[in-house]
Amino acid sequence: MKKGFIYFICCVAAMGGLLFGYDWVVIGGAKPFYEAYFNIADNPVMQGVAMTAANLGCLFGALIAGMMADRFGRKPLLIMASILFLTSAVATGAFNDFTMFNLARFWGGIGIGLASALSPMYIAEVAPTEIRGKLVSLNQMTIVLGILGAQIVNMLLAQNVGDVQDILNTWNGQWGWRWMFWAEAIPAGLFLILAFFIPESPRYIAMKQTSGDLKNSSESVSESVFQKKYSRILVLGLVIAVFQQWCGTNVIFNYAQEIFMGAGYNVDSMFINIVVTGIANVLFTFVAIYTVEKLGRRRLMLIGAGGLGLIYLTLGTCYFMQVQGIFMVILVVLAISCYAMTLGPITWVLLSEIFPDRIRGVAMAVCTFALWVGCCTLTFTFPSLNAALGTYGTFWIYSAVCICSFVYLFRCCPETKGKSLEELEKELTAKP
Repeated sequence: MKKGFIYFICCVAAMGGLLFGYDWVVIGGAKPFYEAYFNIADNPVMQGVAMTAANLGCLFGALIAGMMADRFGRKPLLIMASILFLTSAVATGAFNDFTMFNLARFWGGIGIGLASALSPMYIAEVAPTEIRGKLVSLNQMTIVLGILGAQIVNMLLAQNVGDVQDILNTWNGQWGWRWMFWAEAIPAGLFLILAFFIPESPRYIAMKQTSGDLKNSSESVSESVFQKKYSRILVLGLVIAVFQQWCGTNVIFNYAQEIFMGAGYNVDSMFINIVVTGIANVLFTFVAIYTVEKLGRRRLMLIGAGGLGLIYLTLGTCYFMQVQGIFMVILVVLAISCYAMTLGPITWVLLSEIFPDRIRGVAMAVCTFALWVGCCTLTFTFPSLNAALGTYGTFWIYSAVCICSFVYLFRCCPETKGKSLEELEKELTAKP
């Protein structure tokens, strides 16, 4: 395939990441408005249900992604993900019933789970070896662009809210939160159209030809993931996937209100600071794209784990000493920047590279499922940790996680830069 066409199909596949990022973050800006509309502002349980409905969908989507991708191919699953994003975006904003609202969020979460596993896998399978890391990192770029897009849409629609007690009687309380979700339908529709113009993964086609009828062999493929010869790389993939979440950075996006207000900022300043973190997220993902083939995957993962460990140690200490103001924003932006150029994109690069063709679909699904379990536990535990230990104690825990992960990655993470997927299979499945 010509290089221009390769870039085109990789950009189309990466639109799954764009919608993943938007759908994942948009609910944070809509939160105060739909909570007032559905009368759950004083109901923590129902608030938790609304915030985790999509995450549960992600778990289900990731769980079925590998089996379905090996049976039906990568392209049909990308098309299915685009349909889920489109219908969920329309339905979430349209429903007036809280149960149906959550079902629509769950439906969209399935799309996130599928896209988070399939987009980087498809890109890795079609990309030339010398630019594979850069192109898989493109998926992370679209994720952070989706995050920034959601943050900007939320900020623009949430302007002039007025007194919090009057939210329900404002345009924001009745319609603004709906448009936050409906805006996703535009890129989702474009993704649906363009997905029909990309080819099936050549590695999937080759695997199908050599393995026979995948419909009859999918069970044995799934079982092979847990064979002893794959145990080392499967454990590595699971640790990398869970660590990307347990490093703690994503709580800054999910609980930005608590974090920035704890640093002394009001609601209006909070929205501005959230967008600032989104801009930093995008800019430093560009850094990752331009360094992944130069510095390598292993070095960037170590920089991320060690850097975040030090930043969170400092951030927790500042919260303990009740430091407020711009210095706290700088530390948060540093954390986002460090994550964006290391753990955010490089996790997906490594997961798409370390597994052999025969088990890649199922192994990616297992690791993506573990990643979303990590996301759910991180999101669920932050309020409790924050209440029990304070924000400072919570960030000290994240610092400890990062330092322990640095030690593991230093000992176990291989360098995959400049090696073909076939070379990596021989190297990583060889007996130690």
